[in-house]
Amino acid sequence: MQRRRSRHTPLQKHQPPFRAPRTRPGPRRLPVPGRFRGGPGPRPRPPRRSRRAPRAMAAPALCRRCGRAAGPWGLRRAPLPPHPRRRAHEQARRARGAAGLLAAQCERGLFQEVFPAQSAEEQLPALLQPGRPPLAAYCGFDPTADSLHVGHLLPVMALLHFQRAGHDVIAVVGGATARLGDPSGRERAREALPAGRVRAQARALRAGLERLFGNHRELFWEPGAGRLGRATLLDNARWLGREPLLRFLGGAGGRLRMGTLLSRQSCQARLHSAEGMSLAEFLYPALQAYDFLHLHRHHGCRIQLGGHDQMGNIMSGYELVTKMTGADVFGITVPLITSTSGDKLGKTAGNAVWLNRDKTSPFELYQFFVRQQDNIVEKYLKLFTFLPLAEIAHIMEMHAKEPEKWGPQKRLAAEVTKLVHGREGLESAKRCTKALYYSSVEALEEMSDQELQELFRQTTSAELMLEPGMTVLDLCRKANAIPDGPSGYRKITDGGVSINGNRVTNPETVLILGQHILKNGVSLLRVGKKNYYIIKWLQL
Repeated sequence: MQRRRSRHTPLQKHQPPFRAPRTRPGPRRLPVPGRFRGGPGPRPRPPRRSRRAPRAMAAPALCRRCGRAAGPWGLRRAPLPPHPRRRAHEQARRARGAAGLLAAQCERGLFQEVFPAQSAEEQLPALLQPGRPPLAAYCGFDPTADSLHVGHLLPVMALLHFQRAGHDVIAVVGGATARLGDPSGRERAREALPAGRVRAQARALRAGLERLFGNHRELFWEPGAGRLGRATLLDNARWLGREPLLRFLGGAGGRLRMGTLLSRQSCQARLHSAEGMSLAEFLYPALQAYDFLHLHRHHGCRIQLGGHDQMGNIMSGYELVTKMTGADVFGITVPLITSTSGDKLGKTAGNAVWLNRDKTSPFELYQFFVRQQDNIVEKYLKLFTFLPLAEIAHIMEMHAKEPEKWGPQKRLAAEVTKLVHGREGLESAKRCTKALYYSSVEALEEMSDQELQELFRQTTSAELMLEPGMTVLDLCRKANAIPDGPSGYRKITDGGVSINGNRVTNPETVLILGQHILKNGVSLLRVGKKNYYIIKWLQL
């Protein structure tokens, strides 16, 4: 028998022949008897789809992947220089492409993860492209307190950015889910809240959200800037409170898998804790998932927003909606705001900075952001404001030249305070700051009684009766601002005491109306460099 000549060239002689890789892992299918390729009989069934849960993708990674092609992401490979006559047209086209919502928020760092990764990469950029029909996105806020706090601001900012891009947004107050308590990120169960208290706190949260959306529409949006998406506020007690238990368990409960719910990190952490996990807490993700289903059916909602610790609940909502409707929906998470020690800001950690004026004054909110360090202020300017990135870069450049002016911190504090408390709240915060830290007599005289009460929460205060012949020494001792005895007397003579910004060195100086006591019945006493005392005079 003649030997077949090898077709390998000398360089290919020792290389193995190419074999196409198998497209799916797993055991190889055996041929079915009686069925041949191209022969009679029904066609073989296609291989089963993988049951592996979809994975989330970090938003920056999604931006990089979508940057391979032109589109709303605004991330393109550098092309060859265009013809001079076409340069203006190219710049305008790129500006329109760079206006993509996802690309802009990825660059700002507001969107942290997008879920599910594959369909988000394939569909979400085109759905959010400028000029397309608006989508609806929602975020939920449980009324575990009667006020929102700074930790809630980033989900609200995400809703506002969707609204500014022309999409409709829904803020859901969890009047029903707050009765159970979200177990995400908690070591023990939340304290059960009475129904009446939940309803009252839900009304307060709704008012706070309405104020944020109203301030944004009035102070941060120009009428000629295009379509501002519609904002809707809902309470999930309206539908969850009317849903019969058996219908819920037979409908939504039959679509959610126990293994998936048990595999969530929040569930695993609680199950292995000493206290364990109640059935009510275990069902919380199912109720939040039903919120997504209800909003999708009745409001066309396709995007759920939430903090990074809500990813497990968002996945449950995705699973329920896709199984019951077959629609493609998405989830987007935003970063969590933490303190300098790494703890999450909020009521549970005891470090909440509230957004209601009766709990945190505009002055206190303003000072919280003014005190931010240089290594975090640029990030916060991108997250908490609507300032263009070019303007933020310019602010940071000026700060590098004049760091003693604290320019980025003051701009950050002003933008956030104006969004939360409006223009009047920002002016109030600035008056209190000038009065307390710059010894401004004019600002102190213009302060209202409410501002004085708010300022009292920030510094030591005293209410005194003005007696005939009362001296500076008497004032300092009655306010407990100096120690008794000769050391307190020397504190004044050495120039360590000032009243309304004027240094006083004679302890026997008699207090005079209009000089030591302002026309609104207030005196600002300072001892040393940082010890301030606000004196409210009674029955002048």
